[in-house]
Amino acid sequence: MFEDLINKFDAALRKLKGQGKITENNIDESLREVRRVLFDADVNYKVVTNFIKDVKEKSLGKNVINSITPGQLIVKIINDELIRLMGSEKSDLKLSNSIPSVIMLAGLQGSGKTTFAAKLASNLKSKGRNPILVACDVYRPAAIEQLKILGHEIAVPVFSADDEKDVIKITGSALEFARKNARDTMIIDTAGRLAIDELLMREVENIKNFAKPDEILFVVDSMTGQDAVNTAKAFHDKLDYSGIVLTKLDGDTKGGAALSIRAVVEKPIKFISIGEKLDAIDQFHPDRMASRILGMGDIVSFVEKAHQEIDIKESEKLEDKLRKNKFDFNDFLNQIKQIKKMGSINSLLSMIPGASKAMKNSEVDEKVFVRIEAIILSMTNKERDNPNILNGMRRRRIAEGSGTSIQEVNRLLKQFDDMKKMMKGFSSGKMKSLLKGMKLPPGMPNDLKFN
Repeated sequence: MFEDLINKFDAALRKLKGQGKITENNIDESLREVRRVLFDADVNYKVVTNFIKDVKEKSLGKNVINSITPGQLIVKIINDELIRLMGSEKSDLKLSNSIPSVIMLAGLQGSGKTTFAAKLASNLKSKGRNPILVACDVYRPAAIEQLKILGHEIAVPVFSADDEKDVIKITGSALEFARKNARDTMIIDTAGRLAIDELLMREVENIKNFAKPDEILFVVDSMTGQDAVNTAKAFHDKLDYSGIVLTKLDGDTKGGAALSIRAVVEKPIKFISIGEKLDAIDQFHPDRMASRILGMGDIVSFVEKAHQEIDIKESEKLEDKLRKNKFDFNDFLNQIKQIKKMGSINSLLSMIPGASKAMKNSEVDEKVFVRIEAIILSMTNKERDNPNILNGMRRRRIAEGSGTSIQEVNRLLKQFDDMKKMMKGFSSGKMKSLLKGMKLPPGMPNDLKFN
């Protein structure tokens, strides 16, 4: 996420961090670089101008305390201004006590509305809500079928009227169905167009006036940069929506939309979508996003993900096994599966301060884990429990069964043995701190490389 923006910010602020004294000249020089970085990221011109002006004013007026350097102080000011620019604090979804609470999604075709509708339904379901999806995109071929497939995946019903083209009638029938079936949250997926037109705007206005939604979310493809901001403003002028959703943040996103859109339309970013999986949705936190952009990671989100996905009891059992030197390939396979549940390895690394920089912006090959799993699954239960019995004949069979080479099997066995030795060296206190503090699955080798 924002890899290019992060790298450029890091380069621009490197000189600033080394400054021993704040002067107007060195502030101007550093902010000139920051301005260039923001323009390269396709941030709105007025937003950039005001941002630079505010940072300069606050930097010149600050007294430097003994505990930090002038450069660190200015970086903190930039961080604070980025947070303010993106909304200062998280904005929660507005849900009413009536049945159903209505959430309406609007945006251009291709922005990711339908997929986000399913992601939001899944997210709300995990929090105890009882959602229903409503298919009001009656124009795009297969749009209704797409929503039905996604609804089936997350076990959330989809209300549709295949032969009906009147979206008001569909919405009315959906409201009645939701009330009769105790569906407390109704998410309306509306139609989009390739460009803004009068028919699109009139239709979403009609749905808004009829359904009186508690929340109207404008869904925007963040990869469209400044165009996303212009579209957001046009929709806001007609709909006066209550929040923004940024999708496709895991793609080749410059960052301009995330940094501009809140300031231009003065409505909060409520969610971000960072992958294709239906659990790849996060509430937007301005402070965490600013931290990522400045290359400081997002360790809070990392720990939250770990808390959600890692089984604490399993971790405690693992700690006991490691102490008794009984860690085997079944345990290792389980740890890989728990890590994968947290999301892609690259997205996890982006949350760890300094990890991306240490990796020198190289991508981790996710297929590595597929090949490791294939090797382990090609072992018998007896072999997984006791890797010491893996002689040459057994290794050859495992390589053939997993579609890998004997060299790859040998490499994994060597790394597994090294990992066990390393883990044996952990004291009980250190292991408890690792598992209960961070909930991180231990023992992932750093040098797994398969040809």
